[in-house]
Amino acid sequence: MDIFEKCAQFTIVREAIEGGYYPYFIPLSENEGSEVMYGGHRLIMCGSNNYLGLTTHPKVKEAAIEAIRRYGTSCTGSRFLNGNLELHERLEQELAEWVGKPAALVFSTGMQTNLGTISALVDRSDVVILDKYDHASIVDGARLAWGETKRFRHNDMQDLERVLKSIPEEKGKLVVVDGVYSMEGDIAPLPELIELCRRYGARLMVDDAHSVGVLGGGRGTAAHFGVTQEVDLIMSTFSKSFASLGGFIAGEEQVIEYIQHHARALIFSASIPPANAAAALAALDVMRQEPERVERVNAIGERVRTELKRMGYQTGNSQTPIVPILIGDDMRTVFAWKALFEAGLFVNPVLSPAVPEGRQLLRTSYMASHTDEQIDRALELFEKVGKQIGLI
Repeated sequence: MDIFEKCAQFTIVREAIEGGYYPYFIPLSENEGSEVMYGGHRLIMCGSNNYLGLTTHPKVKEAAIEAIRRYGTSCTGSRFLNGNLELHERLEQELAEWVGKPAALVFSTGMQTNLGTISALVDRSDVVILDKYDHASIVDGARLAWGETKRFRHNDMQDLERVLKSIPEEKGKLVVVDGVYSMEGDIAPLPELIELCRRYGARLMVDDAHSVGVLGGGRGTAAHFGVTQEVDLIMSTFSKSFASLGGFIAGEEQVIEYIQHHARALIFSASIPPANAAAALAALDVMRQEPERVERVNAIGERVRTELKRMGYQTGNSQTPIVPILIGDDMRTVFAWKALFEAGLFVNPVLSPAVPEGRQLLRTSYMASHTDEQIDRALELFEKVGKQIGLI
């Protein structure tokens, strides 16, 4: 058997391209944040994670440019050896303060943060417990770990208790959840999670990739609920509200130090380039100085969610600027994406197995830099196209 045989049999992409309905890897010629250009056509971007609109903020861009002038384009090595800058450590100090933890550790990507943290902490005698809707990086971090993985139904505290009860007392236990779930925009019930973790001797890690900059005045899900001290580890990424690339984990100093010296994803990867660190620092400063951006993005999310429901769309349990349009079928989802794309709206089609069968959806998301006129136009197109193709 030729190991490449599976590649030859993988024809679905070529068929979709030939049929004109392939929705991924779209090469944009311009990206202005709230609008993008593709093939000479301008689209309103309603599918980005740029929640605070900071990728085009003058302070963020200038910070990245100045860092390149001072440090060059790359550190060309792991932070463990030659790739550690004062800039990285300053970023860690400010991030720890922002999310309310004693220490933080910066990784090269958000994906690597979860891979490195979970695989470093969960040994053979431990169990990691995941929500079934957890991000792929959490799932893969659990796969890399030596310990056992168990899962519970999405945001179902009774099912989580069932799982925790089944684990022997002597086992170490780490529960990992998303603060905001990236596809459906709903929030993890942290107070209930904390109570169960305390009762059964488990530690709690929250992935705040889609929460920092959005919830809790920008400080994340734990701040949103007022439970920062009760959450053991807070993770986030720079590729959303921080308008950069990278990620971090924050918690108690001894735990962060342990991860720093055991996380293979950190030790064997080059550190984030100076421009990315500087951009994240500048974005954090904008969050502090312009809190109205957090208010703005949430107000837009609330308006869109309300209007889509009025039109007849199903938006699930969204409570954030991530507003899904539930469709429930792969091909209907792709055709809805294509109709909206051709009308001038950029949204994301999410198909199984990225979401459970029957919950295929269009992922729409919004940013503080969207103008009222852009949102008016987007809503107009959602209604017009939705009626034309029979979604509403």
